[in-house]
Amino acid sequence: MATKAFKAESKRLLDMMVHSIYSQKEIFLREIISNASDAIDKIYYKALTDDSLNFEKDSYYIKIVPDKEKRTLTISDTGIGMTEEELENNLGTIAESGSLSFKGENEAKDGHNIIGQFGVGFYSAFMVADVVTVISKALGSDQAYRWESSGAEGYTIEPCEKESVGTDIILKLKENTEDESYDEFLEEYRLKAIIKKYSDFIRYPIKMDVTVQKPKEGKKDESEEHQEEQTINSMVPIWRKNKSELKPEDYENFYSEKHYGYDKPLKYIHIHADGMIRYHAILYIPESIPFDYYTKEYEKGLELYSNGVLIMEKCPDLLPDYFSFVKGLVDSEDLSLNISREMLQQDRQLQRIAKNIQHKIKKELQKLLKEDREKYETFFKAFGRQLKYGVYSDFGSHKEDLQDLLLFTSSKDKKMVTLDEYVSRMPGDQKYIYYAVGESNEKIEKLPQTELVADKGYEMLYFTDDVDEFAIKMLNTYKDKSFKSVSSSDLGIEDEANKITNEAAEKENKDLFEKMKNVLNGKVKEVRASKRLKTHPVCFATEGEVSIEMEKVLNAMPNNQNIKADKILEINTNHDVFKALKAAFTLNDNEKVGLYTNLLYNQALLIEGLPVQDPVAFTNDICKLMA
Repeated sequence: MATKAFKAESKRLLDMMVHSIYSQKEIFLREIISNASDAIDKIYYKALTDDSLNFEKDSYYIKIVPDKEKRTLTISDTGIGMTEEELENNLGTIAESGSLSFKGENEAKDGHNIIGQFGVGFYSAFMVADVVTVISKALGSDQAYRWESSGAEGYTIEPCEKESVGTDIILKLKENTEDESYDEFLEEYRLKAIIKKYSDFIRYPIKMDVTVQKPKEGKKDESEEHQEEQTINSMVPIWRKNKSELKPEDYENFYSEKHYGYDKPLKYIHIHADGMIRYHAILYIPESIPFDYYTKEYEKGLELYSNGVLIMEKCPDLLPDYFSFVKGLVDSEDLSLNISREMLQQDRQLQRIAKNIQHKIKKELQKLLKEDREKYETFFKAFGRQLKYGVYSDFGSHKEDLQDLLLFTSSKDKKMVTLDEYVSRMPGDQKYIYYAVGESNEKIEKLPQTELVADKGYEMLYFTDDVDEFAIKMLNTYKDKSFKSVSSSDLGIEDEANKITNEAAEKENKDLFEKMKNVLNGKVKEVRASKRLKTHPVCFATEGEVSIEMEKVLNAMPNNQNIKADKILEINTNHDVFKALKAAFTLNDNEKVGLYTNLLYNQALLIEGLPVQDPVAFTNDICKLMA
């Protein structure tokens, strides 16, 4: 029998398809099963216009048969089959797709949509097989035909016997090498895993004989292996069902089955979109944070399906980074896929889906915040930091979307509040949204800088995450109210009497403060009388964009540039410690002035959680004080 050359010539083209287009060899099974599903769909479409055809879905299936002895893998379907001419046209021409032309003539109905578009999926079989044999009998034909090829050298077609309508694809697997084992595609467990991964939601049963343990007849305590035909795929995807058909436990079970997490989802979102682009989605907001969430190993993204066939396990473009904790999937029949169906050919459709999903997630989080505050706070404790990163990242371009989802602990009742709640209960005379930064709420409460704001009865937001202050600096204002740190050099709340008193203290102690600044030799920008301290002797205030907490965060990063905040040493001129300092200055006791100044500076460092630069000198100064 004469061997025919492929019309799209070139061994090079077939080599490229086998070695370059597909990233994983296991994809071949997805492609062949998808083609088999298309073949059954074509009978369905014909039955719509041909009264002589009665489409009974239960009669149609796909069967997988591995044979370890012969080293063959057979994929059979009960679909429409192919004539000799169709075998010639569809399989003899690389990149010719019978499904594509059929798809153009028949619009999707009742959830049926032809998957194949490019006509190259079949040739992925050559990634794992030396010889590919196709035995097919077309609907309405009495003659079956065998198509066979060993690769780019060409193919043969000849008449053969086949009882039923449909197609058998027989793959003679390659021999194992040192680098590759092809035996895995004959293993029952591996075939089941590939089917579940990529083709679980093909609408027709994918059947396979599997090994099961059954009790021996007459011997209850002993079992033996039996072969039993089972349907491997689920067929009907949960996301294509009506919401009214599903219960909360159905969504929870699906979350568990897909291994999205070991927890229970805090919230699920079921989307049926039928607008400019059609898609289905099920999204989950987890209850607890994955152990690797803040590591380089964590991959964000939703599973992406095209007509129930898995295209990408993690599609990162569907989620913005600030919603990277969301799990789930998207299934669309409108995606333009590349030739391997592993990636998207253009991203316009994906951008539309992503934008819609982003809006849905935000809307559901707002709803959760409003209707179930306890659940929302559970979510925020797990993933609130990511929302704050979202405010800060991309030069604040997402801050308007995220600002109303933020929560911070309030000094008022130590409960978490939104920015809207804070602003809505601000006294009429309060100009700013005040915040304090520290390692914990307990440490913040003890900060000397909070005294004046607390005395005024103003509420403060406690920032304990390293990203908090960066996010707020990016926000800048909320509902026309600016944010103000309690460590700011100007709190904007000093009354006129205190202002006059402070100016007098500043003038009176000008020389002493200058002396202290010289003793500290560039460690502080200024020394001055404090407007905020009541009971504490000393604290730091800051000027400029970089606060002390921001200094800590920036300098903890790799390749830091030793960024420093502009520190101002504020002294409580009404404190006994200052009186002792002033007495030493009056007596020209430079040694004591230096001792007291260094102790006060190091005390301010410790209050802020900053390291004392010379611990030995610090302990020696304490010993001098005690002597």
